[in-house]
Amino acid sequence: MIPAGARRVPGRFDPEAGLLGRLGSLDVRLARSAAEVRAAQQLRYRVFYEEMSARPSRLQKMTRRDKDAFDRYCDHLLVIDRDRDGDLSERIVGTYRLMRQEAAELAGGFYTASEFDIAPMLARHKGLTFLELGRSCVLKDYRGKRTVELLWQGIWSYVRKHRVDVLFGCASLAGTDPASLATPLAFLRESSAPPAEWRVRARPERRAPVTPPPAGADQRRALASLPPLLKGYLRLGGHIGEDAVVDRQFGTTDVLVVLPVANIHPRYIEYYGDESGRFLA
Repeated sequence: MIPAGARRVPGRFDPEAGLLGRLGSLDVRLARSAAEVRAAQQLRYRVFYEEMSARPSRLQKMTRRDKDAFDRYCDHLLVIDRDRDGDLSERIVGTYRLMRQEAAELAGGFYTASEFDIAPMLARHKGLTFLELGRSCVLKDYRGKRTVELLWQGIWSYVRKHRVDVLFGCASLAGTDPASLATPLAFLRESSAPPAEWRVRARPERRAPVTPPPAGADQRRALASLPPLLKGYLRLGGHIGEDAVVDRQFGTTDVLVVLPVANIHPRYIEYYGDESGRFLA
């Protein structure tokens, strides 16, 4: 067992990692072994490549896993349905990839840097600790409030343990035509634009053209069309960057989310914090 307060080396696992939350039959915790990470990669493949429109490489088709070079440096948050039939790989119904700043330094950088120029933001806030969130996916039958709440409970427990100051990462809208997404993209820019200190531009070679929304666009419908996790960022006080990037491999249009922990409203801190035992009931 790792002594309390010890810093785990990225790429290693704690086989005794405890639960970070529980709602009904659903548990959330970190992956405890390389086998559990492989199971998370299999879930990602099912969601991204079989259900959605991501384009697998030949190796991904052979292994039926969504895997990249960053996985070994990350912690992997798992939502597990204890009542679901099958082995653990069948009972994992949601996952989120968490990359701490010290792990990114070992990996040669954050994944997000391939789409957005985050270096100026990191340089402006050298005294803060950053955590990148990515590769989020949930099985279709579990994409409801309970699973999203449990994922956020797991993230919040992780943030508190590692004293994270800022959460960030790419959030995706389905589709590779920014013009067809003009209304939700405009809604995000107008409702949650970052102040100068958190402003980040897309890499010039990746920046998608911005198309004005149609006249009379329905803002309410734009909000309703957003993915649940992206709406969660907005509720918590996240900033959405002005630029979008088309990711043709995954069939998405990505925006950058930046959430300083100091922005989170106290009611959410109380809801997800130590005072709320509902997530470990």
